[in-house]
Amino acid sequence: MATFGNLVFLVLILVGTLSSSHGQLVQNFYSKSCPKAEKIIQEYVQKHIPNAPSLAAALLRMHFHDCFVRGCDASVLLNSTSSTGNQTEKVAIPNQTLRGFSFIDGVKKIVEAECPGIVSCADIVALVARDSIVVTGLDLKDLVLLSGAHTVGISHCPSFSTRLYNFTGTFGTQDPSLDSEYAANLKAKKCKSLSDNTTIVEMDPGSFRTFDLSYYKLLLKRRGLFQSDAALLTSSTTKSFIDQLVQGSLKEFYVEFSQAMEKMGKIEVKTGSNGEIRKHCAVVN
Repeated sequence: MATFGNLVFLVLILVGTLSSSHGQLVQNFYSKSCPKAEKIIQEYVQKHIPNAPSLAAALLRMHFHDCFVRGCDASVLLNSTSSTGNQTEKVAIPNQTLRGFSFIDGVKKIVEAECPGIVSCADIVALVARDSIVVTGLDLKDLVLLSGAHTVGISHCPSFSTRLYNFTGTFGTQDPSLDSEYAANLKAKKCKSLSDNTTIVEMDPGSFRTFDLSYYKLLLKRRGLFQSDAALLTSSTTKSFIDQLVQGSLKEFYVEFSQAMEKMGKIEVKTGSNGEIRKHCAVVN
């Protein structure tokens, strides 16, 4: 479940483009300077994401990683050069598994053809992430519910240890959104170094074998193991969903979780002659 968790991030720009104008964030920023921008991006996403639905999560993760270090400035897209001394964000350990860069390049190319030098790369990353998630049909409440799968199971240190030791790309920095007492305990008793690749850690300490609401209760204490867990608290909407789950009954959670699972299971299902029934699941026929 750790893999899914690391892919989930809240798209903070849900109802329109937010960009900077004299230091202020302005909604629908390109309505006059490039009025077709959002439609162009949306159509590109709608055309290509259904053919590679897993890319939606990857693009969402890219947006998250970009914003989490020094703000949403598309710096995660920058390639290393001799002048940078191979010190760009793209080569940082947490970002080495990011993908979707060519997709962003494709979007940028068609937007530039329409409005040269107008739409920022940061806004393109944000809009692509937003529209990609819309294409899959999952909404914010679904993401909160599906993240509840972290209530069972374990993870390994590499999935989150950068939060403990190398959060900003500089060794010794820790994720400020993680409860300090919890972080200290993880470093002292579990992931004692950044190089630990074998130690297992419960995603829902004390309740990792039970499918319950404990995960959400820990989230409210800032004790979610992954960055994606912490991200659920950055939006008042998702925070409200978490509060409702904690205050509600376990039975209600089971019902809503199963509905979200069913919804996810309907995403781009291959039917009829579109695909094949493999004789061995590890290889195509």
